[in-house]
Amino acid sequence: MTKPEFRLAMGYADSSERPALEALFALDDTLGGILRTTREPLVGQMRLTWWYEALERLDTAPAPAEPVLTALQACVLPAGVSGAMLAGMTDGWEALLEPVLDTAAVDRFARDRGRRVFELAGSMLSVSDARIGLAGEGWALADLSQRLSDAPSRALARARAVEALDAALRGRWPGKARALGALALSARFDVSASPAPPGSPKRVGRLAWHRLTGY
Repeated sequence: MTKPEFRLAMGYADSSERPALEALFALDDTLGGILRTTREPLVGQMRLTWWYEALERLDTAPAPAEPVLTALQACVLPAGVSGAMLAGMTDGWEALLEPVLDTAAVDRFARDRGRRVFELAGSMLSVSDARIGLAGEGWALADLSQRLSDAPSRALARARAVEALDAALRGRWPGKARALGALALSARFDVSASPAPPGSPKRVGRLAWHRLTGY
């Protein structure tokens, strides 16, 4: 998802809930940055382990002077999400450290990154809807498909993303979950056969329609 469209989607949440959502997705982006900037799997594992332990400690100690951690403790933990729950987000990114990105690794990434972050967000928004987790899987797979250089793996991630997102976006989304629905819609544009450019009137108009109607 492009940053302007992410900001647009976050604007669909109530102002009181927005800081917690933004802190949660900032953590996801930080964990993703480890994979983007680390070539050695062992180094990547060590960095993810550091984050896993730091997130768990949020339940028992003040956050260190690290902006993502302080925002999580200030905004996300009061919304009912524990540091241990957040620590589980490292599992999905860990799947990308596997020597071969096979079907099992792709499924683990979709579940432990995408489903987990969307379901945590849904919990903070007090929304229970089975489509939220499915949307998260599709959102994560769409993002993965745009980052892979291996053609078969890219095609697998894209096909799984389309399947998950099409299922998740059926029917009307509840009002409090439309920030997440907008993220899913943006991801669906990204894996379209002929995707409209990010930020184009077609995409922005479609996101606005979702905000108004839930469709």
